[in-house]
Amino acid sequence: MRHPILVSLCLGAGLGLSACGGGSGNEVDRKLADVNVVDETNLNDVMLTVADPNEAVSYFRRTVDEKPSRIDLRRGLAQSLIRAKRYSEAVPAWRLVTEHSESTAEDKVQLADALIRANQWDEADQILDSIPPTHETFQRYRLEAMIADSNKEWQKADSFYETAVGLTTQPAGVLNNWGYSKLTRGDYAEAERLFTEAIQQDGTLFTAKNNLVLARGAQRDYTLPIVPMTQIERAQLLQTLGLSAVKQGDVETGKGLLRDAIETHPQHFEAAVRSLDALENNVVN
Repeated sequence: MRHPILVSLCLGAGLGLSACGGGSGNEVDRKLADVNVVDETNLNDVMLTVADPNEAVSYFRRTVDEKPSRIDLRRGLAQSLIRAKRYSEAVPAWRLVTEHSESTAEDKVQLADALIRANQWDEADQILDSIPPTHETFQRYRLEAMIADSNKEWQKADSFYETAVGLTTQPAGVLNNWGYSKLTRGDYAEAERLFTEAIQQDGTLFTAKNNLVLARGAQRDYTLPIVPMTQIERAQLLQTLGLSAVKQGDVETGKGLLRDAIETHPQHFEAAVRSLDALENNVVN
């Protein structure tokens, strides 16, 4: 009566190893190799997200040396170099990825991103031009907009920004960039609208808050916008607004805003104190 049970146990174990006695060693090796691939994939993900960027660079350099044909490891190295802000090294790393037989159009987009970070705008433009127009991604259009901005091709920039916004569920960053583009063109009202929209999408984006204050100051609106802000942020924004007022020639208003910034900040606000002292000394002198 025990034999059928033993046979069932052997068959069940065979799903995990190979057979109950006398199984193929190659099959076991293959399954163990599959497990190792899963473990390695998890480790790669950790290195690309939560690990120290420079440690991740060292890890991927080692693994690429061990397995140079693996494009995923080469991508991991290039991405880690970007995370570590080692842009001059990231450019050749991404270039090697794009030269791999398994490379994709998105790899070229990432190369263009690295080139922009390394301040090599002309080559980044050439790389993006070489990508088929059918490759429509948020990252591609975000970079196209930035390059059009740098070339002062405003109509193209606006079109690319608009397309990029429609291709992401997290548009705060690109809305902020678009707003800054409008700010540099002197279109302050439109810049203010875009910065406000960026903050609505991400209330923690301090850069957009600071830019919003700049846009309002350029229109001689020296009141803080109604947006979420911490006490420290409030002080910093008051300082920005004060300096903007001074730039517009409204020196007394600017001095008052700087005093408000100093009083608002929960600690000693050295930058605002220096700015106020400089203004008062100039007036005295």
